[in-house]
Amino acid sequence: MQKTKRPAFADFKSKALANEEVRNEYNALKPLFAIKKKLVAARVAKGLTQDDIAKKIGTSKSNISRLESLNNTYMPNLATLIKYAEALEMRLDIGLK
Repeated sequence: MQKTKRPAFADFKSKALANEEVRNEYNALKPLFAIKKKLVAARVAKGLTQDDIAKKIGTSKSNISRLESLNNTYMPNLATLIKYAEALEMRLDIGLK
């Protein structure tokens, strides 16, 4: 039996974004996903685990996992983002463009 080759992600994404409703939702979520990617990158750069961050801010590892996950649209509140930044010995900088 021959396996069916899965389409490349770029092809899938291009096809999905051709749908206006999907494209609008994708664009609406871009800022949230950008924040989550920056959180993970900063944590990894500091050599910390999700458990390390959780202990520093007084929450569970599962809450940090949910916060960082790109598989859900959980929207962190500002106080949580500030605590996360402080746990990294960083500061949160929010701007408008």
